[in-house]
Amino acid sequence: MQTFMTDKDVVARVLGHIADGTTDRGDDVWQEPVENYRSEARFKQELALIRSVPMPFCPSTALPKAGDYIARNAAHTPLIVVRGKDGTVRAFKNACRHRGTQLVEGKGCAGAFVCPYHGWSYGLDGALLGIPHEDGFPDFDKLANGLSKVTAIETNGIIFIVQQDPNETQSEAQAMLSGLPEILKDDQIIFSESEMIVEANWKLHLESFLEGYHIKPAHKKTFYPFGYDNLNIIEFCGPHARVTFPFRRIETLKGTADKDLEVSDKLTYVTHMFPNVILAELTYHYTLGILEPLNVSKTKITTYNLTKSTDAAGKDKALADAKRDIAFVNETGQTEDIAMVTGIQRSLHSKANETFTFGHFEPAIVHFHKEMAKRLRRS
Repeated sequence: MQTFMTDKDVVARVLGHIADGTTDRGDDVWQEPVENYRSEARFKQELALIRSVPMPFCPSTALPKAGDYIARNAAHTPLIVVRGKDGTVRAFKNACRHRGTQLVEGKGCAGAFVCPYHGWSYGLDGALLGIPHEDGFPDFDKLANGLSKVTAIETNGIIFIVQQDPNETQSEAQAMLSGLPEILKDDQIIFSESEMIVEANWKLHLESFLEGYHIKPAHKKTFYPFGYDNLNIIEFCGPHARVTFPFRRIETLKGTADKDLEVSDKLTYVTHMFPNVILAELTYHYTLGILEPLNVSKTKITTYNLTKSTDAAGKDKALADAKRDIAFVNETGQTEDIAMVTGIQRSLHSKANETFTFGHFEPAIVHFHKEMAKRLRRS
């Protein structure tokens, strides 16, 4: 599977585009029916697709020790993801096997999960440990009634989940993840977490991350003064993509020796992990954004912000730099993008457009829609 370029090759390609006044271009123009953003039937198909592929759930460092868990919905399924006593991460449907009560909410640390309704208890491995007044359930097979398992895969500093039968999906899941580079490290600091609701279809919000064609008109006083008008590097890795947004100061790297090449403050990498997760690598921090489709016109964004530096001696500076970095992104660019996206959502039922046209400057979006169409036809 194709992998992403090295920093050295990315810089060379960017500098070439600057010299020539060009940018990466896609081969195809894509017409996406507007109905695919407002159809309830299509929305249900998309949820089924999200359940069928390895979807990032959280950074590995969000569950640092045994018993740490996160309970959250993913594609409308309530899940618990927990690190076991053996260090292995496991995932289960958040439903007691007695009456379906959700066992926990949010995040925490536990030695076992105890149902708040009738007290049935489960180990961190999902095994049913105890039933109060067990004689009232004669012949009940405790071994066969542990928590319902969901595939969890921990790799590249991220915990992925696959909600279909693990025996059917494990090989395909591993194939989808095989080309991705090491994305996060286990000892990075999560310095903030948040959730927000965007009043728009999840695909509309996702698309706002995947092209730089809009940078000058949409961010003319925020991002554009530091960057370029319509200059991006676009790469693919299976169904995934990476978009590079260079800063003007990348031009200071002309003639720099390979050993001295430092790009962290010269560009932003935005990696799209198909289908609904974005990882942005900025100057001083990473942001992992998980787009949870709530309905056809509403999306919940779960965000983890992590420092880049893992050096304990520089922890305070790393946190200060990261918080300053993200304040600029959230207070400016994100607000502007959300305003654009929610405006598009309000126009979906106007019948002004039957299709949206994605051109040669939007190849990462074209790639996304091609992958969606291919996989939905297959399902």
